[in-house]
Amino acid sequence: MSSVVADTHTMAWYLADLSRLSPAADAALTAAIAGGDPVLVSTVTVFELTYLVERGRVPASLRQVVLDTARRPNAGIRFVPFDVHCAEAMARVPRDLVPDMPDRMIAATAVHLNLPLVTADHRIRTSGVPTIW
Repeated sequence: MSSVVADTHTMAWYLADLSRLSPAADAALTAAIAGGDPVLVSTVTVFELTYLVERGRVPASLRQVVLDTARRPNAGIRFVPFDVHCAEAMARVPRDLVPDMPDRMIAATAVHLNLPLVTADHRIRTSGVPTIW
């Protein structure tokens, strides 16, 4: 399997609570890593986790686990920057269907990279963005 892009909650669940992933999501992440292709995580995920920590919605330790894991060379997880190409791809993620800015930015990253987004987010999954869940 080739690389996939993981949404914020997908990455958090993959690292901290596998039981929350669907079988298809778990299989996609596991197959990518086993095949030597990294699971890609948008740098927007770091911003979103920081915000969620500040709001008291997730523990700071979760943010740290994501950061530490992605920094390990053999973890199979790699950060990708949100750049101008991703910003341009946002035009292909309908704002009326995906109004949350971090979600839209992460979806646009997957669109730009021409990879499926592993996400449980119903709005993204019904937006026309290729997803796995």
